[in-house]
Amino acid sequence: MKLLTYTHNDQAPRLGFLWNDLVIDMEDFGDVVNFPLPDDMLDLIDMGIEVIDEINDLLADTPQEYIAKIGLPLSEVTLLAPIQRPRKNIIGIGLNYTEHVAESARTLDTTGKLPQKPIIFSKPPTTVTATNTQIIKNTKLTAQLDWEVELAVIIGKTGKYVPKTEAMDYVFGYTVINDISARDCRREGQWIVSKGQDTFAPMGPYLVTRDEIADPHNLNLSLKVNGVEKQNANTKFMLFNITDLIEDLSTVFTIEPGDIIATGTPSGVGAGHNPQEWLYDGDVVEATVEKIGTIINTVKEI
Repeated sequence: MKLLTYTHNDQAPRLGFLWNDLVIDMEDFGDVVNFPLPDDMLDLIDMGIEVIDEINDLLADTPQEYIAKIGLPLSEVTLLAPIQRPRKNIIGIGLNYTEHVAESARTLDTTGKLPQKPIIFSKPPTTVTATNTQIIKNTKLTAQLDWEVELAVIIGKTGKYVPKTEAMDYVFGYTVINDISARDCRREGQWIVSKGQDTFAPMGPYLVTRDEIADPHNLNLSLKVNGVEKQNANTKFMLFNITDLIEDLSTVFTIEPGDIIATGTPSGVGAGHNPQEWLYDGDVVEATVEKIGTIINTVKEI
């Protein structure tokens, strides 16, 4: 199921899902089938991963004309980030693709050694923005704005010391994140100023539930700047896959419903090009992950 957060006619944000090219409001669908459903993504995730099976069963049992009556054309809604305001910082994973490790060693201050454990950083909730919005480049802070397409994992239940063999049971779904990075804003090896500025986590366009993606470790991901492809790889090349990450992270701290893990980016970032390439006012960035979709953002210098 492709879940989305949206607005229509400038009304308050709503939770919906895609059905036959229509946006179906989740709460309205619940009214139709007499099964109370929320109007917020985090509230839905809190209901448990199993709720998606229940919704799919209700969809199969409901006459299509009843569903169509409450549908809106996708072109008539404005897509917001699937989770507009995460409860906690987004968990980022650094240097999680071999070729990105190599390019970072050539052009940044990393060692070039393959990490023996996941490299963890975070992005505040205020970094989140939606597709078709602006990425704000604060020229007082950075001249080196960079891109990073990533598969993001959404956690669906609370876990501590989760073994790899059970890790996928904790996944609710997936989305796309562009881990925007100001390369000249790292401070003594710390990344949060580089990664944590407002609008530095474009996310969306949908949250795709785990039942829709049979193998998240075989998804193509790519990124274009002004129509020119800069990144193109596959999640099978992650150094630490999703089960590794969930096992490691849940050992460090408790993972909870709605947590977001950005699993790292492949090679092709601007810092890795020769000469290096950066984002400037008016640049259009398209980040795509197979089976999920594309987020499109325009850089705005202030």
